Amino acid sequence: MSTLNEFKIEPKVTIFRPTAEELRAMTAEMPNAFHTSFDNYNVHAKVDSRSKKSTYVIDDDPTRHSDQCVTREEADRLAAMQDEFIRGAEMICVDGYIGNHPQYRTSARLWIEKAHANIAGMQNLLYYPLDGDEGEDWNPTLTVVYTPSVKADGYPDDRVITVDLEAGVTRVMNSDYFGESKKGGLRMWNAMVYNQGGLPLHAGCKVIPVEDTAKCALIVGLSGTGKTTTTFTRQNGSGPVQDDFVAWMPDGVIQSTENGCFAKTFALSEEDEPTIHAAVCRHESYLENVAQKDDGSVDFFDESYTQNGRAVIRMQDVDGAIDAREVPKADFLLILNCNENIIPGVCKLDNKQAAAYFMLGETQGTSAGGKDEAGKFLRVPGTNPFFPLLHAQQGNRFLELLKKQPLEVYLMNTGRVGGPSTDDRSKKVRIPHSSAIVKGIAENTITWETDPDFGYQVASAVPGIPAEDIGILQPRVLYAEQGRGDEYGDHVSRIQKERVEYMNSFPGLDEEIISALTS
Repeated sequence: MSTLNEFKIEPKVTIFRPTAEELRAMTAEMPNAFHTSFDNYNVHAKVDSRSKKSTYVIDDDPTRHSDQCVTREEADRLAAMQDEFIRGAEMICVDGYIGNHPQYRTSARLWIEKAHANIAGMQNLLYYPLDGDEGEDWNPTLTVVYTPSVKADGYPDDRVITVDLEAGVTRVMNSDYFGESKKGGLRMWNAMVYNQGGLPLHAGCKVIPVEDTAKCALIVGLSGTGKTTTTFTRQNGSGPVQDDFVAWMPDGVIQSTENGCFAKTFALSEEDEPTIHAAVCRHESYLENVAQKDDGSVDFFDESYTQNGRAVIRMQDVDGAIDAREVPKADFLLILNCNENIIPGVCKLDNKQAAAYFMLGETQGTSAGGKDEAGKFLRVPGTNPFFPLLHAQQGNRFLELLKKQPLEVYLMNTGRVGGPSTDDRSKKVRIPHSSAIVKGIAENTITWETDPDFGYQVASAVPGIPAEDIGILQPRVLYAEQGRGDEYGDHVSRIQKERVEYMNSFPGLDEEIISALTS
């Protein structure tokens, strides 16, 4: 990893470790920053989603990565171009930690142009703070260098993000979307965790009180599929621990990453998601790409601007939040699949099935992944688009850890059953359904039976879900009652065939995982 002697940024002006209020004041000076009725700031960025097509891992051997790569020579050329710009620029330097576990936390730094101070303010909320005794010679393990004003001619949208896993440096050019700062550090952290024998999970974490004990749940899911909602929805006075990324370590420790949350705000409702709504409406929070009226009021349901509005909130502003250092080892893991055909509201998986469905990473894409993904069926291994190594390594490590540190694993549909929203015969899996399922899992009150087609366990009864909604729990029943048995059978045959073909596309994936889909 980088050291101060190996890696230096030399701006014309450095604003070193500004306070949260100083960052807010600099954000207020931005012409595209709008003061809201919540007394926070809403920045309308030019870019409103991550730029996957413009992201490259630096490696002369691309066979070591599932994602696209760029040669080190080309990366050096791009770095020199960025460094030349920085020598004439005002840059903000924000320092902190990814994670707060004393054994595993990772020192991290962001360099960002002062003209885009909101990105520094948002990242400052997500980093765990410095201890207070770190001097100017403090050495970050991971660094993100971010220059929205630098164009990378010839790259998609004249934009490029280069990821140097060896040096621990990510460089971002020609994007002003905060997600590139957040994911820039977490992507490199993914590789670090894997190399330490753990598994990075694109997952939330929560603790649910149950009688005289508590259950720790991990919620794995692609952005926009209900991960944040499931994490923050309260059951039995549950408390959220983490929203976006955790590490599952070989000793069973669940390692956190962020001191806040980067939450989607489109359709954010005080009624359905009161915990997140209350935190978003605070003075200290930041909004990005949220529709706003001239009087300062915001409209979370306005589609005319963008559906990818976001907010960064502090965990300390979240009612019932729990410090990750107090979290016991995880008890169960949910794999979210926002689907609309024959995936049950919940099903229980054995170890091999768990590794297989984790590797399949099936869901419906959202605006978080850009226009190319929104609304389309996707398979993203581990539902983790930020794992920078080979995807087979994720699946194999998941099965390995399951054998060492057993967890109950469930697949949970957060979309619909029986068809899209335009089909009146379909049923929506609503937040109260999902909440009842999570509560039932924690309290061990769900009745299970074996699904004859897929071999996993499906629920025949869940406390809190009425009998008339049995089709959400057992899609086979819904299709049969509607005289659509042949349609159901066609879905089964197609999905089984496609899944096996997809899994066989990953060289090195444990055959034990692939066999779970056929046995």
